[in-house]
Amino acid sequence: MTKWSGVLPAVTTKFTEDDKLDIAEMERCFKLQLDAGVHGLIVCGSLGEASTLEPDEKIEILKTAIRVADGKVPVLLTVAQGSTKAASKLAEAGAKAGAEGFMVLPGVPYKSDQRETALHYRTVARAGGLPVMIYNNPVGYGVDIPPTMLAELGDEPLFTAIKESSDDVRRISEIKSLCGDRFAVLTGVDNLALESLALGADGWVAGLVVAYPRETVVIYELAKAGRMEEAIAIYRWFRPLLDLDVSNRLVQNIKLVEALVIGSNDRCRAPRLPLAGAERARVEAIVKAAEAKRPALPKL
Repeated sequence: MTKWSGVLPAVTTKFTEDDKLDIAEMERCFKLQLDAGVHGLIVCGSLGEASTLEPDEKIEILKTAIRVADGKVPVLLTVAQGSTKAASKLAEAGAKAGAEGFMVLPGVPYKSDQRETALHYRTVARAGGLPVMIYNNPVGYGVDIPPTMLAELGDEPLFTAIKESSDDVRRISEIKSLCGDRFAVLTGVDNLALESLALGADGWVAGLVVAYPRETVVIYELAKAGRMEEAIAIYRWFRPLLDLDVSNRLVQNIKLVEALVIGSNDRCRAPRLPLAGAERARVEAIVKAAEAKRPALPKL
């Protein structure tokens, strides 16, 4: 059974000045992730501006990531559609395009109950026929998949992982205690990542990794090697940047960090606009402070 682990970047979607997909820039940025040693790529998630993308654009982005990955790491397509029907159709298309699996959201913005949520996930998984990472983000989407419900979903072999973004690090232990090793558990909250890894999380679906890929990978590898003192030192340096992921402006925040650190751009798809004024100055100051004290990374 497929189980994903390690650092899986939730990559951003790049746009040209005339609001088309910037395939060349995505290829460059995805390659930077691979060169840093990430363990997979997740495209078209919340950070990837999924809600603004057409289905055919999502498939084009998926194919771009698969081409860059070249079989070295798995590429997952995020399925975040408003209806179960549309989500199933996207999963079918993603499977045909070569995705290794899917990260699936509830049918947002509707806030489904547990019965509706379970049926949505089962239907989408069977439509795609590939392994699924269940994305649990009750803070962002108002739909919770508690450990007891996750255990009930364990009878579906296509469910292989959960991205746990409840903002409650205790969930890591609860899932492990109730479900054992049935699911890979990946943290989805950047500024709870090391805490989650210390409690046994198998991986990190990361955001700021798109600008600081090597630092993110090194924190994960140090934590898994039991070298926590070294991991904590880098994580504490990283923390002000990681906080930028936990915001309703996470897309604009992180794209600006990418522009400043890796020479990308911070273009977004409307209605999102790049940060301006005091908001922009605040992020620029955080990046400037971080760059001034960017740590030397230990050998692994």
